[in-house]
Amino acid sequence: MANEKNNETVSALIREQKKKRGSWNQLTEKTVPIIFLICAVISIVTTVGIVLTLLFETLTFFNRVSFIEFISGTEWYPFVESSASYGILPLISGTLLITLIAVIVAVPIGLASAIYLSEYAGDRERRIIKPILEVLAGIPTIVYGYFALTFVTPLLQNFIDLSLFNALSPGIVVGIMIVPMIASLSEDAMNAVPNSMREGALAMGATRFEVARKIVVPAALSGIVASFVLAISRAIGETMIVTVAGGSTPRITADPTDSIQTMTAYIVQVSLGDASFGSTIYYSIYAVGMTLFVFTLLMNLLSQYITKKFREEY
Repeated sequence: MANEKNNETVSALIREQKKKRGSWNQLTEKTVPIIFLICAVISIVTTVGIVLTLLFETLTFFNRVSFIEFISGTEWYPFVESSASYGILPLISGTLLITLIAVIVAVPIGLASAIYLSEYAGDRERRIIKPILEVLAGIPTIVYGYFALTFVTPLLQNFIDLSLFNALSPGIVVGIMIVPMIASLSEDAMNAVPNSMREGALAMGATRFEVARKIVVPAALSGIVASFVLAISRAIGETMIVTVAGGSTPRITADPTDSIQTMTAYIVQVSLGDASFGSTIYYSIYAVGMTLFVFTLLMNLLSQYITKKFREEY
């Protein structure tokens, strides 16, 4: 009887509390989904607005400049109206050269950092290294740009013949900038690998390096490759580092000691006031922006495909 009375008392208290909070809970349940929906709609509308703006202004540009000339031309000289040339290949060449150098720097360092943090580092080491990586990720890119121009370039000039503005210095610094992205995402992928796989390999006599190389990395390969693709996408879209340290000489070259210009650097150059509103040069920044958008979109789609295609379920 005592237990039944206690149960009835508890039930009564619960009902009383529900009555007190009933109106507030009902209001919350009705308003919160609406707020979430509004946030989702704002994101979608913003994305659609950006794409449509790029598209309409790009079409205006192509009403004045041949699309074939734009995608196949090897000269980019838009500032002399009488003899302007709008072949985007030199800008693409500069962008890809910077990206290639960045990938060569970032992939081995980022992957090695991820393997160390996941497989070797203790709690103390993680507490030291993780904040340093987060600091690298949080440094403004304009600071990276002047670091490349005033420190990395003079340092490299002590060893090789290098002009003040070049592709090598900003490429290296862009690589340093994307190291935290590769390291963090790759480490997360490696941490998702079950410890039982590591323990089984160690029980069979494998060393820790063999476990990392033959068990953990292959098992986390989809996440690792996805981190590479996202980092490449970030490098392609980098702006201030290449604007400050890369120069403004659009040319098709594979020589990293040359001055180059990337798609983002050209957009910044024109946006600073080198073109009047409504001119062909003005609309060219939208065409270049659309090209850049297509590049980054394809990289993101590739990342999603790799993640879904090669994902391991544990």
